[in-house]
Amino acid sequence: MAKTRVVYVCSACGGQSPKWAGQCPDCGAWNSLDETQPVAKVSRLPGYSGEIGLESLAETAAREEPRISTGMRELDRVLGGGLVRGSVTLIGGDPGIGKSTLLLQMMASLSANLPCLYATGEESVHQVGLRARRLGLQDSEMSLLADTSLENLLGHALRTQPGALVVDSIQTLASAELPSAPGSVAQIRHCGAQLVRYAKQSDCAVFLVGHVTKEGNIAGPRVLEHMVDAVLYFENEPGSRFRLIRAVKNRFGTANELGVFAMSVDGLKEVPNPSAMFVSRHEDPVAGSVVMVTREGSRPLLLEIQALVDICQGNYPRRVSVGLEQNRLALLLAVLHRHAGISASDQDVFVNVVGGVRVAETAADLPILLAGVSSIRDRPLPADLVCFGEVGLAGEVRPVAYGEERLAEAAKHGFRRAIVPLKNAPKKPIKGMEIMPVSRLSQAIRAVGLHI
Repeated sequence: MAKTRVVYVCSACGGQSPKWAGQCPDCGAWNSLDETQPVAKVSRLPGYSGEIGLESLAETAAREEPRISTGMRELDRVLGGGLVRGSVTLIGGDPGIGKSTLLLQMMASLSANLPCLYATGEESVHQVGLRARRLGLQDSEMSLLADTSLENLLGHALRTQPGALVVDSIQTLASAELPSAPGSVAQIRHCGAQLVRYAKQSDCAVFLVGHVTKEGNIAGPRVLEHMVDAVLYFENEPGSRFRLIRAVKNRFGTANELGVFAMSVDGLKEVPNPSAMFVSRHEDPVAGSVVMVTREGSRPLLLEIQALVDICQGNYPRRVSVGLEQNRLALLLAVLHRHAGISASDQDVFVNVVGGVRVAETAADLPILLAGVSSIRDRPLPADLVCFGEVGLAGEVRPVAYGEERLAEAAKHGFRRAIVPLKNAPKKPIKGMEIMPVSRLSQAIRAVGLHI
């Protein structure tokens, strides 16, 4: 009897190794090699032709197909304007965050105009029906399939020719061509490749639901994220009813685009004005709070930055940031001490972004420092003040992109004063708003009256 050959596949990069090792020789990830059996030959799936059609770029570019609206403006925004025929979108998020609920609502809306197929390997058809009834979607014309076989799924899809297909989830799908269990690296990679191939040949928009690891990454090989056209991640803070959907990758739109939803008993509801949700209107002035304007994809967004500086309660002062990079906070506190003469070396510093949004851009530097100084001085900043700007190690305030659009968003929400980098000062005055351009951190602190 011939001995079965075994290879080890890295779950991080998909690289193969003939023997097990603690570290992947390709990407250097530790404990990521999983045992699998290679497939000598994969038979052609039914319905696929072996002919390859060639087409000129001029003919392809001349054809413009309108995007398909999902019925949810926030989801359309994240996708870049709607669904693209033949696209494959991967959606990941924590368990229970609302991935299946969102896709069920989307498919119910799409089924009014095109045939839709919702395939699940985690629930029965009856369970999906119960959830649809709870969401008020029981009259939808979408088709349901509860199966974990890739061949059965593609067979149903080739017969019914759906315009949109949901696979919930890719980790439960398995192909008879492979001997490994569902969820293994080989199965995820093979099933993902076949679904991408089906989407491109049939012009069907495919959505794949992906489980996530404890680190927050989609489980399985990272090569799956390279194969698909768009990767969306759900984000939320524990206990919050708001759900944020961020586009990490999008071949047909802007990456880092953000969609905001609120979870209710009737499912996910769109939040049309997220800036109003993330900004608290305090009855009385509060020290340590300031409003900034960030940019998520193509959308300017108002966020409230809160800082609390208090006497150190232990041997070492704490630096805690929620929604911001902690190393960046330590760097900014050093700049504050060196170039503004304000020290927090013996105090605990806590910084939070209201609403559970994660801010990665450096435009939050100036708001963080002004909120921190406001807490140290115990003096509230003006309620109608907004600010943004990057702070360098030399104490300079650097410009950020799309300054005038940020100011226009702030003016639309009733803010009357703005501290901005000197090079972000608008060429024409903004009606009803006083602009205070600054080039140094010390100038910004003096502009709001927080200097001694």
